[in-house]
Amino acid sequence: MIRTLHRWPGLVALVLVTVLALSGVALSVFPAADRLSAPQAVAGQNVADLAARVAATHPGLEEIRRSPSGRITAWWFDGGTPGSALIDPATGADVGSADPNPVERWLTNLHRSLFLDDAGRLVMAAAAAAMLVLALSGAALVARRTGGWRRWFARLRGPLAGRLHTEIARVAVAGLALSAATALWMTASTFDLLPDASLRPADPAAVSGQTGFPLDRMAALRDVPVSALRKLSFPYAGDARDVFTLYTDTGTGLIDQGTGEMLSWADPTPWQRVSETIYMLHTGQGAAALGLILGLVALAVPVMGATGALVWLAGRRGRPRLRDNAPAGRAQTVILVGSEGGSTWGFAATLARALRQAGQSVHLAAMSAFDPVRHPRAERFLILAATWGEGDAPASAKGFLDRLARMTEAPKAPLAVLGFGDRSFPAFCGFAAEVEAAARAKGWETLVPMDSVDRQSPQDFARWGRALGQALGLALELDHQPVRPAADSLTLVSRRDHGAEVQAPTAILRFALPKAGLRARLTGRGFARFQAGDLLGILPEGSTLPRFYSLASGSRDGFVEIVVRKHPGGLCSGQLLALEPGDRVQAFLRRNPDFHAGRGRAPLILIGAGTGIGPLAGFIRANARRRPVHLFFGMRHADSDFLYRDDLAGWKADGRLTELTTAVSRGARPHYVQDALRAEAAQVAEAVRRGARVMVCGGREMAQGVSRALEDILAPVGLTPAMLKAGGRYAEDVY
Repeated sequence: MIRTLHRWPGLVALVLVTVLALSGVALSVFPAADRLSAPQAVAGQNVADLAARVAATHPGLEEIRRSPSGRITAWWFDGGTPGSALIDPATGADVGSADPNPVERWLTNLHRSLFLDDAGRLVMAAAAAAMLVLALSGAALVARRTGGWRRWFARLRGPLAGRLHTEIARVAVAGLALSAATALWMTASTFDLLPDASLRPADPAAVSGQTGFPLDRMAALRDVPVSALRKLSFPYAGDARDVFTLYTDTGTGLIDQGTGEMLSWADPTPWQRVSETIYMLHTGQGAAALGLILGLVALAVPVMGATGALVWLAGRRGRPRLRDNAPAGRAQTVILVGSEGGSTWGFAATLARALRQAGQSVHLAAMSAFDPVRHPRAERFLILAATWGEGDAPASAKGFLDRLARMTEAPKAPLAVLGFGDRSFPAFCGFAAEVEAAARAKGWETLVPMDSVDRQSPQDFARWGRALGQALGLALELDHQPVRPAADSLTLVSRRDHGAEVQAPTAILRFALPKAGLRARLTGRGFARFQAGDLLGILPEGSTLPRFYSLASGSRDGFVEIVVRKHPGGLCSGQLLALEPGDRVQAFLRRNPDFHAGRGRAPLILIGAGTGIGPLAGFIRANARRRPVHLFFGMRHADSDFLYRDDLAGWKADGRLTELTTAVSRGARPHYVQDALRAEAAQVAEAVRRGARVMVCGGREMAQGVSRALEDILAPVGLTPAMLKAGGRYAEDVY
């Protein structure tokens, strides 16, 4: 619900909200400019002195007005000719034109009403309302994504557009909510919907009937500093019954022109004080620094609009078009999807299509939108959940477990959970298993036992479908045809071979960087922008299932590089190692922001073995700022398996690599990277204690050994790998 509330006002009102924000940014500059350019009153100067000076040089003076920036303006009518000027309060002389800045006036009309008077004011009020909804719903979504309000500034993961959108929102949301709320208040005040009109002082019972009392001797004016003045209106010439009207920050008064005495006074109402404060907060008039800050905050709107649109488009690309999706309130079967890369949505669409053909009404939605209240007619819930990283929730399942935990009782309709993953990873279907366990603990009845799909296997999916159909009393055949991902053609330009002597063929393959179009460069899609640690998906011939390799290069290097070892019977690795320069493969990129070195200055401890050195070498190559880097690299034989030997020597010479420690597992004195870590335990512990980040890449057994070694190494300083991981200082890329 919150996501929908956030998405549609943003998409529908994007242009209006952007116009509102950018015109507000431009207007925020003028109060500060006026403050700097306008002549200011002399310290301690009072209104009596100011009025006397201005009246002495301007016969027929009718009004003196002071803006919140300190700008003094006078209006007069002399000999039938009106006049006005900007005034120097120190001398009372003219120093410039009183005409409003034409640019400021044009921007104000655009900002307030789109040059459409009252109808335009209502349109811009609607835009302000949309901005307020976006700010409040966005704040709720940020809290949901980071794990609660207390983790507001927690480290983010995911695609660049989504992270940038959220990072900016975390800083800007309070200012945008303030600007939007004050804009709505001012609109309500403009249309007299608020009782905030100023009170006029009561008409005096009697006036002296005299004129000509010296302005500089009027006690009622001498008691008011110029800094508190808003406006002083002079009596009509020749009318002895007329009075001075004084408007100040503290109220409004009527002054006898013949005696200089205050005849009556009216304090501002609470509503008036609130409206004046809101006017100051919104316009920056009287608070120029705040105005500039809010102007800078408003610059976030077009950036968040663009990144939000990119996130929405990416979400649409990652999900099938649900043309026959039943309304949530009328669906018999509710399919909830937890997906990171988008492939699980394809399986969900196949399941939904088969159920519809069997006569069921089906509603398909993300797990993050789970709310049983929305599905009063649901007869069953089917959850298809992938796993991200080490058992974490994928992008479209964020918040599901928290929402389930807060429920007082489980839904009445039974549940079936199907996990998607890769058995070669230690956390195979870990998130789906966690969902199933949480549902069981809540007492949620299961329709069929939890099952799994390994490596997007259509056969596994069809087998589960038959079991589900039997439980439902339906003939359910799930014939899923995986959609081949959109890919680019990469041309191999060079290869460096290793490991042939020990029957473990390994190669560093370098491909030419595909040319990116303007759209790709602007959006960062495809090969326009990537970093070492991201994943290269290779589509081998004869298979629709991609294989992923960690990148050893970034887009700034000007090439695409991976490290590949031949696996017995491996379809993809066999095809890759058979490539010669000039040959092509089909490939695509998948971002992996959790395994980026980042741009900080904190030292890096890089730990890898075998082909795991690939992304670590990419991090070192990109270390142009020379942050301290200590690489622990394990290999079988130094003569055949020392990948990047010459590169590492060069990087160490030019300062990109601070220290290199190798471990050789075959030979006279075999040892592994975890042994090398223990041998330098004191140095490692001290570096971590001082803020170093640990990054591990390689096989599962190696990573487990490294984790156990670090448990022992860090114990004396009161740290553990789990603590480092929670703080974003321990990252793994394990296969």
